[in-house]
Amino acid sequence: MEVTAASVQDRDAAFSVLAQLEAHSDRLLHLYADNIYRGFLVEFVSYVSDWVLEIVEKPADQKGFAVHPKRWVVERTFAWLVKFRRLVRDYEYLLETSKAMIQWAMVSHMIHRLAKLQDQS
Repeated sequence: MEVTAASVQDRDAAFSVLAQLEAHSDRLLHLYADNIYRGFLVEFVSYVSDWVLEIVEKPADQKGFAVHPKRWVVERTFAWLVKFRRLVRDYEYLLETSKAMIQWAMVSHMIHRLAKLQDQS
């Protein structure tokens, strides 16, 4: 996970995220990215690893709102995060605190999901 200042463009932070993913390279095969990452990043990923970076594009004939393939995963994750009141607004002064709050929220979410699975068994 990478948390940066608002002044850092997503495409610029992508390289540090890819460096973090290197530790999981034995499990990763396919990555999905938004249109902003088109171009150099796709070539870079194919050059430095065996991963495939697929750009999720809007269908050419789309008019109005439509769910894009794989995009719902990102939107769903943001919805999970917003359930934690502290993450609804940006209260943190330090990036490290923001990162810790996001990790805390996702760990809490995973614990709740595991507890539901345990109840179903």
